[in-house]
Amino acid sequence: MPIDSALALMGFAFVMSASPGPGNFLLLTSGANFGFTRSIPLILGISLGFLSMVGMVGLGLGQLLKSFPVLELGIRLACGFYVLWLALKIARSRSLGSGGETIVGAPFGFAEAAMLQLFNPKAWTVAIIVTASYVDPSAPRKSLIALVLIFAIVNIPTISIWAVSGTALKRFLDKGSRIVVFNHVMAMVLVAAMIPVLLNVSD
Repeated sequence: MPIDSALALMGFAFVMSASPGPGNFLLLTSGANFGFTRSIPLILGISLGFLSMVGMVGLGLGQLLKSFPVLELGIRLACGFYVLWLALKIARSRSLGSGGETIVGAPFGFAEAAMLQLFNPKAWTVAIIVTASYVDPSAPRKSLIALVLIFAIVNIPTISIWAVSGTALKRFLDKGSRIVVFNHVMAMVLVAAMIPVLLNVSD
């Protein structure tokens, strides 16, 4: 991949990775509840889920989605139910787990994070855009591999910032019922973040 294209891709990857969205809100919440170390599986799941999606789109799945709109509708519906389930799980969390108290809820796992990306129609849209823009038709597999590697290098440390930010909030939230309020707010924010996508108003 030419250096100018690689730099442009890195900029695009940074903006897409740093901007607010369901995955990043989950990272913020996980960092606040469980700390950075226990949020690492979530970070890796979000990143690998999206990168797997880019790979599948680059290998032809993107064209399939364009040809069969019913598949896109199915993804939107599945995403809606999945996000609601994640929001419920967040809202049911009741403590930070410090001082030996009982924890209601557990950190989001690798598989849950990866599934969120695979059910995220906005992520599919980004994957289609990035593969159409940066995959070289004369060397599709080689350029697709370069695309995935560059995106991974930028994506993983960038989204980690959200988990670190959540971790920084732990001391403030570890008082009274602040964590309960925080989790309820983040559950509502997660659902709100997906409403424009589910209603197809961002297309």
